[in-house]
Amino acid sequence: MDKVDFLVIGVGGQGTILASDVLALTGLALGYEVKKSETHGMSQRGGSVDSHVRWGSEVHSPLAEIGTVDYIISFEVLETARWVNYLRPGGTILINEHRIRPLMVGLGEAQYPSDEALLEAFRARADRVYLLPCLAAAQELGNVRTMNVVLLGALSELMGMEPDPWLQVIEQRVPARFVELNRRAFARGRELAQS
Repeated sequence: MDKVDFLVIGVGGQGTILASDVLALTGLALGYEVKKSETHGMSQRGGSVDSHVRWGSEVHSPLAEIGTVDYIISFEVLETARWVNYLRPGGTILINEHRIRPLMVGLGEAQYPSDEALLEAFRARADRVYLLPCLAAAQELGNVRTMNVVLLGALSELMGMEPDPWLQVIEQRVPARFVELNRRAFARGRELAQS
């Protein structure tokens, strides 16, 4: 690969920052030049979080331009719709099938778009769209905080990459007592991508 651009998106508390850190460090471990940029916004209050991660033989900017991202890795369905214009035509979208209702939807002043409308918009832009039950998988493993690692496992599988470089980075980034749990979460993500 000469260059790969990723956009990791979600809301505060979903583990998007750890996921983008792992993604960046994995790129470095694979020998790429890596640039990363993140925006937290009101993340501690459930606001939007986005991270650009770029791998390449030479990377000049940490931010990918609209219409150039190869992979969108989304932790929440509606966040995907907010960022889909960053995907290059024919790119890939991985989505955790979790939905967080915005305040205006909860108040009855707006409607959450239908799954059909959202998927149609995603498929109009992407060659591959994967709506994966990452949160449910993390719950089955006993810790919802591993949802981000489940999603990274799925990404590694869809990219056709070996798990070892990813797992080595994850082992360095999570507390020792959670290493085995995160290894299982990563493996579960790879299984989800295969099915």
